[in-house]
This record gives sequence, C-alpha cells and structure tokens, in this order.
Amino acid sequence: MFQDVHLGTARHQKLPIHFHRTELTLIMSLYGRMVAAGEWRDYAISPLKDVAIFSIFKRTAEYPIYRIEKCPKMSTKQGVYAVIGMDGHILKRSNDLKAVLRVLERKMIKLVD
Repeated sequence: MFQDVHLGTARHQKLPIHFHRTELTLIMSLYGRMVAAGEWRDYAISPLKDVAIFSIFKRTAEYPIYRIEKCPKMSTKQGVYAVIGMDGHILKRSNDLKAVLRVLERKMIKLVD
C-alpha cells in the first residue's frame, strides 16, 4: 500500500492567524477617523503563526506608533486583543476588541478639544 509522507506533515503545520471581517470593520472604522483627523497615515497587516498584527503608522516607512494584536493563545489569560504603544508597553488587553480600541478613541477625543 502506498503512503504519501507529505500529507502527514501538511496537516500538522499551523496556518497563520488572521483578523476576521468583523474585527477589521471595527479597526478600519477607527483608522478612517484618525486618518481624517490627520493623525495616522498608513497601516500594515501581518498574519503570523501565533499572532495577527495591525500596525499603525504616523508617516510611511517608520516604526508603528501603535500595534493592535490578536493572539488567540491569550484568550484564557489576559485577553485575545491588545493595543501596544511604540515603546512596547501594553496600553490595553481584553477579550473584547471594542474595549481595547477605546484606548485609541480616547486619544482622538483629546485631538478634537
């Protein structure tokens, strides 16, 4: 009997983590408002093995000022979603994406004042 060795290894490889459409809708809504306010200019989405990252840039070709991360492994610990600042500090972590994004919305409210 013929057995394909490659089939067994393909099943055990992990697929990258992605943001779902509903998650991207929330993130892009906030992103659009911040672009309209002139605060953000560019973004990048990185689907990786253990985490999906939405990076936000003030100018093109520099370090991200914020990263929105989705890490399913953290669901039972501190939360799936996190907003991380430029310096690497976690600004907010939760299993609720809306709650995490409120940290960035507050910064927009300060801009309007």
